[in-house]
Amino acid sequence: LVAALHVLLPGAVREGTMLRDGTRLTYKLNGLGVMVASLALLLAAHYRGAIDLVWAADNALPLLGASVAFSYVLSLYLYARSFAPGAMLAEGGNTGNVLYDFFIGRELNPRVGAFDLKEFCELYPGLIGWVVLNTAYALKEHRDFGAVGAPTVLVYLFQLLYVADALWFEPAILSTMDITTDGFGFMLAFGDLAWVPFTYSVQCAFLSYAPRSLSTAATVGILALKVVGYSFFRGANSQKDAFRRDPNGPASRHLKYINTERGTRLIVSGYWGIARHVNYTGDLMMGLAWSLPCGSILENPFVYFYPLYFLGLLLHREQRDEEACRKKYGRDWDKYCALVKYRFVPYVY
Repeated sequence: LVAALHVLLPGAVREGTMLRDGTRLTYKLNGLGVMVASLALLLAAHYRGAIDLVWAADNALPLLGASVAFSYVLSLYLYARSFAPGAMLAEGGNTGNVLYDFFIGRELNPRVGAFDLKEFCELYPGLIGWVVLNTAYALKEHRDFGAVGAPTVLVYLFQLLYVADALWFEPAILSTMDITTDGFGFMLAFGDLAWVPFTYSVQCAFLSYAPRSLSTAATVGILALKVVGYSFFRGANSQKDAFRRDPNGPASRHLKYINTERGTRLIVSGYWGIARHVNYTGDLMMGLAWSLPCGSILENPFVYFYPLYFLGLLLHREQRDEEACRKKYGRDWDKYCALVKYRFVPYVY
C-alpha cells in the first residue's frame, strides 16, 4: 500500500547531492501525503469492517517475524543485484568479505527504474508502519478497556508529530550519510523495516495491555519536556539547514561563526552555541517524554528501552562525529570546541 501510494501520489522532485562520478540522482518526495493517505484508507477500511486493524496489535510478534524475514530476503536481493555491470558501489561496502558487505550493503543507490529503494525504505514503510502500529494499539486499548487513556493519547500524538516532522522535512535526508555514503544492505533494511516500527511502538503496545492514568501536574510536566525537546531538535536542525543554504539570509545572518581552513563555517551561536550536539539533546528529551506516561523506570523498565538505547546510540554517534570533525577541521575544531565547550548539556557534558 505504501509503495503504491508513493508511486501514484504526486510529490516534489529534488536532486540529491553530487555523487563521486559527478552525477546527481533525482528523488520523488511525498512522504507526508503517503502517511496521511495510508492512515485515512486503513481507518476507513477498519470502520467499514473491511479489515480489523486491531489484528495487527494482537499479532505484533508474528508480524515482527515476517518483517525480519522480509529484511533478509530484500538484503539478499540487494546483495545479488550489486554485482550487475555499472552498479555504483559504496566505498565501505565493497571489502570482499561476503558477510560484512551483505550486512553493510554493497550498492550505494539501488533503484528499480526511478524508484529509489534505499530512500523509500529509510522513511516510508518503517515510520508509517510505526504510526499504523500505534493506531492499532490505541484501537486495541479502546476495544479491551472501553476508552483510550490520556497517556496513550500523549504518546500517540508525540510520536505522530515526530514522524510527521521527519516526513515534512524529507528533503533533509538526501544529504545524510545513509543516502550519500552508506550502501543498502541488511543493516539498513532490518533497521528500517523491523527495528523502527516494532521497537519504537513499545510504549503504545504496553499501554494497550496496561492502561495508566496521569495527574494534571504530570501531564503538564511531560508536555513541557516534549515542547522543549522538540524546540531544541527542530530549531537546531532548521537553523543548521538555513545556514547551509544561505549564511547571509534573514534566518541566518544574526548567527556567529568561525571560518575554517577548508573554506567552510562553523556556527558558534544560537542553538549551536548551547552545545555541539544540541539536536541530539532535544531528541533524547523527546524520547524520554514518550516513556514517562507509562510510569517510572523502576516500575516499567521495558518502556524505557527507546531512550536508553537511543542514549547509547547517540553517545557512540557523538564520539564518532567528534573524531570525524577533528580529522576534518584540525586546529579549527579545537578553536570551535573552545567556544562551544559542551557536547550535550551545558555545565554537565
